[in-house]
Amino acid sequence: MPRAGLTPDLVTAAAADLADRIGYDALTLSALARELGVKTPSLYAHVAGLDALRADLTRLALDELADRAATALAGRSGRDALHAFADTYRTYAHTHPGRYDAARAPVTADSPALAAGRRNAELTRSVLRGYALAPSYEVHAIRLLGSVVHGFASLELSGSFAHSAPPSDASWVAVLDALDATLQGWPA
Repeated sequence: MPRAGLTPDLVTAAAADLADRIGYDALTLSALARELGVKTPSLYAHVAGLDALRADLTRLALDELADRAATALAGRSGRDALHAFADTYRTYAHTHPGRYDAARAPVTADSPALAAGRRNAELTRSVLRGYALAPSYEVHAIRLLGSVVHGFASLELSGSFAHSAPPSDASWVAVLDALDATLQGWPA
């Protein structure tokens, strides 16, 4: 019997908060049950298991990212859109590291995160429309943009940039400006 007050959405939200504190990889059903003050078996009334919980967490994170990115992109194009989009993802990674890791989990065709993943992909394409790329270059540009944003954020979160000057914020702006110049120079 489900615990009064718990719902699948509340369980997912609690898992997201816990993942932000302890890390996505450390998230377990037993840790979540302790967090919620229930016994682990009672979670199965709300979630089918750890894989299903992680899929729901991926959906939640991708939805949050898409909502934030859509707001940041409104009315922007070109360099401004690129910076707004990338800044949104980087800020989310710093603010919600567990959710951010969940957002980077693979999304399968039967995943509850599929629609949210597609929303994020479309937002990425909307950033790139400001560069008038040849259609044959779009997938390469999407992969480049994702690699730059996710690679930088991941290295920064792991402390890889903390040992040297200038601060990573300065490098972030320089990297995005270099990416902007690269995208402007690609065939139209």
